[in-house]
Amino acid sequence: MRETSEVLLELRNINRAALNAETGQRGYLLTLDRRYLEPYLVGREQYRPALRRLRELVGPDATARQQELLDEIESLAESKFAEMTETVELVEQRQVIEARRRILSDEGAEAMVRLRRATREMEQIENQILIRAASETARSEGRVLPLLGMVVLMLVVALGLGYVLVTRAARAEAEAAQAAALGEARDRADLLARELNHRVKNLFAVILAIVRMSAKNAPEAQPVVERISERIHALLTAHEVTQGTLERPVASLRALIETTLAPYRSDKLPAEIEGPEIDLPAKQVTPLGLVLHELTTNAVKYGAWSQGGLLEVRWRESDGSIVVDWREHGNTTDAEPDRKGFGSLLMTSAARQLRGEIDRRFGKDGVEVTITIPRVP
Repeated sequence: MRETSEVLLELRNINRAALNAETGQRGYLLTLDRRYLEPYLVGREQYRPALRRLRELVGPDATARQQELLDEIESLAESKFAEMTETVELVEQRQVIEARRRILSDEGAEAMVRLRRATREMEQIENQILIRAASETARSEGRVLPLLGMVVLMLVVALGLGYVLVTRAARAEAEAAQAAALGEARDRADLLARELNHRVKNLFAVILAIVRMSAKNAPEAQPVVERISERIHALLTAHEVTQGTLERPVASLRALIETTLAPYRSDKLPAEIEGPEIDLPAKQVTPLGLVLHELTTNAVKYGAWSQGGLLEVRWRESDGSIVVDWREHGNTTDAEPDRKGFGSLLMTSAARQLRGEIDRRFGKDGVEVTITIPRVP
């Protein structure tokens, strides 16, 4: 596709070459000084290359009218330069009067006017082509701009998503680093907890040894020592049940009951245990463990298990509380003891620590105990 702007440039070059040549021709005629021929000589060298370039640019896409104008411009330019060449040669031959007569014949002036008219019409055609091209370009831009806007919008969205992804990745890396640091801290805490647990167990063992050694030479104190030892064991059991990982800082009620009954429970001393999975906070485990231990030792010594009976332990949740039902079957003791021993006082104290209630009933079939403690979130 030819460039309209280049066509317009070559048309101006042709006009400029003819005008400059005419100026040099007349200056030479008036002064007879060859220095004034310089514009003429330059114009004569320029006009034919400009004509060839113009035909090359317009030729492939020329309309019939444009082709006519091309032929006319070329003919008029050749005619004008032929007239100027002839007058210059006449002056050089000292035929100045003949040269002036030739100029005054208006043949050259007429050719110049027609040349300007033809180039002007050609320029108008090219300007119309330029206007149509600009209009088509504007229409194309009108179609392209919305698409370009969508592309820009998509690019902005993509950049936004990229920023979000980078931010999330950075946050994930930071969280991963924090998680790693937290994991290391948790491992250290677990190690310390295990070490503390070991030392607490050793402390219980030392206390038991001291209690037993204190009554070594006092046979009459052995029953008391045994009861104290059993209660220390109950504390140790409660402590062991509460030991877990940092992710689980609570103890299972089922585990506490099963661990308390485990030393005595057998085929001869049966027990039925039933209830949902309930986790207890550590602060409730120790007092409840002491209560369960007292009930267990009483069942072994005086209750259902002392007579080969059955023990039932069931628990449930009710109105924001945990209810543990302790039932002994096969015990002939149906009256509450007149004297309350240390075990009863211990259970009363534990109930206060639990902020709950312990209700004991002595029926014909055995002891029934209901333990109600508040559910701690």
